[in-house]
Amino acid sequence: MKTLYVTDLDGTLLDSDQHVSDRSAKMLREAADRGAYFTFATARTAASAVEITRNIGVNIPCVLMNGVSVYNISDRKYVRNEYISPECSKAVAELLDGTGQSGFMYKISGDKLSCEYTILDNPSMRQFFEMRRDRYDKKFGQIDCFASECTGQVVYFALLDSFERLEPVRRAAEKIKGLKYEFYRDIYNPEVYYLEIFSGNASKFSGVRFLRSRYGFDKVVCFGDNLNDSSMFAASDVKIAVANAHDELKAAADEVIGPNTSDSVAEFILESTFK
Repeated sequence: MKTLYVTDLDGTLLDSDQHVSDRSAKMLREAADRGAYFTFATARTAASAVEITRNIGVNIPCVLMNGVSVYNISDRKYVRNEYISPECSKAVAELLDGTGQSGFMYKISGDKLSCEYTILDNPSMRQFFEMRRDRYDKKFGQIDCFASECTGQVVYFALLDSFERLEPVRRAAEKIKGLKYEFYRDIYNPEVYYLEIFSGNASKFSGVRFLRSRYGFDKVVCFGDNLNDSSMFAASDVKIAVANAHDELKAAADEVIGPNTSDSVAEFILESTFK
């Protein structure tokens, strides 16, 4: 039976410093050498995800931005993208400009991802910006307003702020037909929430289903920790939560393994290659 292992990154495969431990990396490379098919599905973009996972033996295209893109790491090319329609992206841009809500707007043209922002007006946004600029050499562009730069190439909006500031934006975005969103607490800073807005055709569910169909897998085993992994669970045959996962996700899992800080995902995958 041809099996695909798909893991979330933050809070699942990555440790508390947002890295893959040396031990996990070694086990995953060994699993790949033994014939395991392995990839990841994350809210991250290629800019940070590819660098983080460069030494772990990923051998199947990955799912990025909660299912917006399927990306082939080996040749640095997008296999599939789900763009936000011009009407919807304009509506989101006008919502953010009208409420004064800051955030990041992502576009894909060819195989190039760009990210634009208006202002870094809270500590979590500045930390997000500085880490990705300094650690992963991600390129950002500052703009005056979202609406003036909103084109048919928009794939994603990512907002970081308090629950109180983001909840009204979430309610307004929910009324725009053709969109989907994820709204969840940051696992590294519980006072911060993420609101991620993207095409209604995108999800980790659709990304995993695409991989299953395109590459002929009979079985999918997935690993997750947060609520944005729920759709990936729905697309998988075996659903595994790490011990530090959200209670709702653990309740939906077929099995709960050790925490992300104990190399639990890599251990499970490697051990499975011996069965």
